[in-house]
Amino acid sequence: MNKTLASRIAAYFSPLWKRGAGGISEPGRLATVAKSPSVPLLQRGKPRSRAPLVLLACLTLAGCVTLPEILHPKPELPAAWPGQTAAAELTPTWWKAFHDPALDALMDEALAHNQDLKLAAARVLESEAALQTVTGAHQPYVAASASTSHNRRSQAGSTVIAGSPIYNSHALGIEASYEVDLWGRLAAGASAARADLLSSRDAREVVRLTLTHNLAQAWFTLLALDAKEKLAQDTLANREAAVALIAKRQQAGMTSELELRQAEAEAAALQSALAQLTGQVRQQENAVAILLGRSPRALVEGRLGRSAALGALAPPEIPAGLPSQLLQRRPDLKQAEAALVAAQARIKETGEAIWPSLSLTGSLGSESKSLSDLFSGRAMVWSLGAALTQTLFNGGRTEAALQAVSARQEQAAAQYESAVRQAFREVLDALAAHRQARETLAAETRRSAALAEAARLANRRFEAGSVGRMEALDAERSQFQAEAARIDAQRARLAAAASLSRALGGGWTRAE
Repeated sequence: MNKTLASRIAAYFSPLWKRGAGGISEPGRLATVAKSPSVPLLQRGKPRSRAPLVLLACLTLAGCVTLPEILHPKPELPAAWPGQTAAAELTPTWWKAFHDPALDALMDEALAHNQDLKLAAARVLESEAALQTVTGAHQPYVAASASTSHNRRSQAGSTVIAGSPIYNSHALGIEASYEVDLWGRLAAGASAARADLLSSRDAREVVRLTLTHNLAQAWFTLLALDAKEKLAQDTLANREAAVALIAKRQQAGMTSELELRQAEAEAAALQSALAQLTGQVRQQENAVAILLGRSPRALVEGRLGRSAALGALAPPEIPAGLPSQLLQRRPDLKQAEAALVAAQARIKETGEAIWPSLSLTGSLGSESKSLSDLFSGRAMVWSLGAALTQTLFNGGRTEAALQAVSARQEQAAAQYESAVRQAFREVLDALAAHRQARETLAAETRRSAALAEAARLANRRFEAGSVGRMEALDAERSQFQAEAARIDAQRARLAAAASLSRALGGGWTRAE
């Protein structure tokens, strides 16, 4: 609506505003005008009633604003994941599929004490309070008041007041107000607040899923470091025994001092690697303890117990059925969807604000100079009122507000569609990583077994004096590296299963 039209409307209604409320219409005047449609509106008696024009102008002004289109993105989903045909369901406690009592206990501790999860839970409480605040606007507002005062009036003013200048004033009353939700603006605001609450709850589930995934990954890394530390200790014991044997041979003149010094150097190198692994184990324990939400004292004094070694854990197999609809249960997707619903509701809330608002008010009480007369009939005061308010001109703020909520809806729609695409990519990547980890572990297991046998044969030949120590040492070094790679492959397979659970929004079970 342009400024010229706004100025014309203001000029037309300025005499009406100057006359005040008494000049709007006489009793029954509006009903009389409504019954005489054949008479021109501006010529129906005197004084003219302009109340219909006020309503017409309000509706005209409201019609000048174009509401944004409500977006409903519908991503195209495949029927199932590649190679999957049967049905499956998600389970939130996905980590129990690894059958590790220590991991189960750590998860319970983390879910109870992790600070990030507590922060997300507090935000849910804030959203619940915000919803209660918004829904409270649907209810009448009632307030009680009581006052008393001891006053003195001026005796030197222009108005001469008889009697004592000192007087008392007592008042007691109840006030009530209620806004009639004619167009659904308040209901739309409540819908937006409910969507915000759902979004905050889904955000909490995102934190929960991320926490459990990170804790599982940290735990698998810790068990892998334990396994490597045990491997280094066993290998070091073998090399120290070999050093002792070579020393005896050197003393007997059966080998050179060079071979002895080389064996001692290899043992020292392994001692250095073992010290690094021991430090990494302690650091990883601290990382797990942080995820658990443990206190600084517990970080210093506490240690983490193990119930099973890395090799004893078996990742859950993917069932022959993971329908793509499972992805809709991901909390981040549900959060993005709730944010879109909230943006849509705020478009309606902002759009309905262009229509007139109706407020009803009332008060009942008593007022008197004497406390004894406060509850008498002649001290009673009351009032009833109704107010119809319509914005005529606000410098384009309504249009700007609609543009803002429309832009936020477009952002929410884009974020939702982007989240769906990212979720599908994460699942596809996790499925590929799961298959790769399984194949890699099988290959590394065969490689480690072959090199272990080669090292055993080389040591037997060295003990028999058929080969030198360097040949046996090379075989041991290769077997050590292969076993370490197999441990990494074990951890990677467990980690891939955990990542797939996170990508799907939870673990999986076959549907009955």
